[in-house]
Amino acid sequence: MSRASTPVIDPVELTRDLIRIPSVTPADEGAMGVLERHLTALGFHCRRLAFEGPGGEGVHARIENLYARRGTASPNLCFAGHTDVVPTGPSEQWSSQPFTAEVKDGVLYGRGAVDMKGGIAAWVAAVSQVIAEGEPEGSLSFLITGDEEGPALHGTKRVVETLAAEGEVIDACVVGEPSSSQHLGDMIKVGRRGSLNTWITVTGKQGHVAYPERAANPAPVIARLMSRLNDHVLDDGYEGFPPSNLEITTIDIGNPATNIIPAEAKARLNIRFNPSHTGDGLIDWLNREAGAIQGETGLQITLDHLCSGEAFLTEPGVFVAAVQDAVEAVAGRRPEASTTGGTSDARFIRALCPVLELGLVGQTMHQIDERVPTAELETLTAVYRRVIETVFERL
Repeated sequence: MSRASTPVIDPVELTRDLIRIPSVTPADEGAMGVLERHLTALGFHCRRLAFEGPGGEGVHARIENLYARRGTASPNLCFAGHTDVVPTGPSEQWSSQPFTAEVKDGVLYGRGAVDMKGGIAAWVAAVSQVIAEGEPEGSLSFLITGDEEGPALHGTKRVVETLAAEGEVIDACVVGEPSSSQHLGDMIKVGRRGSLNTWITVTGKQGHVAYPERAANPAPVIARLMSRLNDHVLDDGYEGFPPSNLEITTIDIGNPATNIIPAEAKARLNIRFNPSHTGDGLIDWLNREAGAIQGETGLQITLDHLCSGEAFLTEPGVFVAAVQDAVEAVAGRRPEASTTGGTSDARFIRALCPVLELGLVGQTMHQIDERVPTAELETLTAVYRRVIETVFERL
């Protein structure tokens, strides 16, 4: 493709085009098609990777994903993101309708403006500028999913598994999550804690409260187990991470009667853990603790676990420094390398390559009137362009 024929993308207009598509997870509604058309015009080879299976609450879902690559040379610098968005909430509470992408006083309003259609559009625009100047010294790729805001079962996780099985090499990846805290470029995310959910059921025997010898009360058993788990200190922290924490999110018995010993008691907990632990290690510990209480009380205790992501850390090095230097050169501030916040799809990409998150200010993500100044989209495009150039110089 000649430089003269390379289209230069306007990040604001592409963001607006994407916002106008109501791609509330897991629906695509054509969002991948918009990106595919732009990337094809930029010389990318695009592959749709659609996966089907049970989604949230057992509902069957078909997830659209896209992997696009331009070039065959090394290094392969990847940008990862998601086109799905969270529900809008009451649309009448928005200053303008959430999918009209209205610009008012230099600010673009709409669901996905920050999280993260704006980040995707800025990287596409940056790529178009880089290509217009000449051929990059390496390959550029995109890994875009429609399943980040949902259960994340058929999105990036399965794309990464597919690419790894095919031997696809990605040397470094920038995820466009809104990592900035107060000002654009003040923070990048170089790691995340892992997340483990556990559902606990204690099975007893129903009976009359006046005749406890004829029943087996699961309530004190689950209270005993939850207290034991809650009092356990998981660790004292890990370099760059706070201590891991276990939080009891619910204890349910659902007994409306005052004179019945219940037959069953349930609870749920979440552990956010640093690299001191693995999901499997924590699961083994929880099972041992429950087994000990079961042995002491004689009541059956069952546990179901879901580890949605392992803890990871991209260590300081050439890649992290290149991104920090690029941000500082454009935005005038050196980003803090942070591990705060919840999970992101970076937890899956870590299996392929070093990964970090760099994007817009996240103050309004998931809120009514999600919005971004159009000037910030332009600045992020300039930051991303410098990131691409700097990473190719150093990797």
